[in-house]
Amino acid sequence: MTAVADPQPSAAEMMDDLMFARGPIGGPFTLTDQYGKMRSAAEFRGKLTIVYFGYTSCPDVCPTDLMAITQALDALGPKAERVQPIFITIDPERDTEVLANYLKAFYPSFIGLTGSSDTIRQVANSYKAYYRKVDDKRSGEYAIDHSGVIYLMGRNGEYLGFMPPQTGPDRLIEILRKYLD
Repeated sequence: MTAVADPQPSAAEMMDDLMFARGPIGGPFTLTDQYGKMRSAAEFRGKLTIVYFGYTSCPDVCPTDLMAITQALDALGPKAERVQPIFITIDPERDTEVLANYLKAFYPSFIGLTGSSDTIRQVANSYKAYYRKVDDKRSGEYAIDHSGVIYLMGRNGEYLGFMPPQTGPDRLIEILRKYLD
């Protein structure tokens, strides 16, 4: 596999910026949801927001993390109505048409967002979410190397923190309850 160049800082630079909160994390965006409706970050004010950057053909990390988010929200019961889970595709070329069907397997209020490759790159960079395409010369297909971080944003859109990939539902519940109680 060979890497395809993307205009972004390295994975290490982005993770350092995220871990040490260098510069703003998150911010305004306008993307298209899984039903074709334009959605902006401002629409989610008043709720805690879980933001996850992934792709529907991810073989392991994305479905595992989305299921952990689903299990955590299920366990919160009625409190989960105050949390908005958002999945932003990092593979709009393949995901735009399948996003709605993919998200049906997870929590019912999950919103899937897509846009142009350039717009997705800008939003991902604002969250310090690393990803890049990796070509497989044998198959002619590509995979996406990505950070798989779960972001938690506050009721006013402020960055509250992140959870690493494969954070279990019990830990997610514990973190969410701190901000919901």
